[in-house]
Amino acid sequence: MPEIKTLSSKIVYENRWMKVREDAIERADGTRSIYGVVEKPDFAVVAAVQDDVVYLVEQYRYPAGARYWELPQGSWGSGSGGADELARTELREETGIVAASWQHVGRLHEAYGYAIQSFDVFLATGLTFGTQELEAEELGLVCKGFGVAAAIEMIRRGVITDAVTVAAFGLLKMKDLV
Repeated sequence: MPEIKTLSSKIVYENRWMKVREDAIERADGTRSIYGVVEKPDFAVVAAVQDDVVYLVEQYRYPAGARYWELPQGSWGSGSGGADELARTELREETGIVAASWQHVGRLHEAYGYAIQSFDVFLATGLTFGTQELEAEELGLVCKGFGVAAAIEMIRRGVITDAVTVAAFGLLKMKDLV
């Protein structure tokens, strides 16, 4: 028997970006409870690096009520495709950058205690710079290059607090890619 068995499931909230469901569950010892689960599409995050410079984006994050620096990232809205295609699309749209070389660095879970969402981390190199193609939700997004050491120092100082960006940098450092 699994540690937790789903007895029933219902969607309690839904919009075009996410669903929240409530599951009635039974634990292995027979106790029953409910579990809330957030369903959001998987996404890609990209570290675009050239000449020891990494390109970050800064945008207003409504739930937190402020602007933050982070690696370019996003999920398919109405489109579809693989994680590598998504990474290429997000990098081009958010930064105007096209990369000649791509490396899949790893796949991580964003918050598996309450959500089913995962993300793929990519390293993009051999960069060519063009024009951003921002979506309505990204208006005001700024792209800027930072030395890799400076970006890591921004994480240490608490300037960069996006957990996805911090995890991606950790993975990149552990694999000696930045």
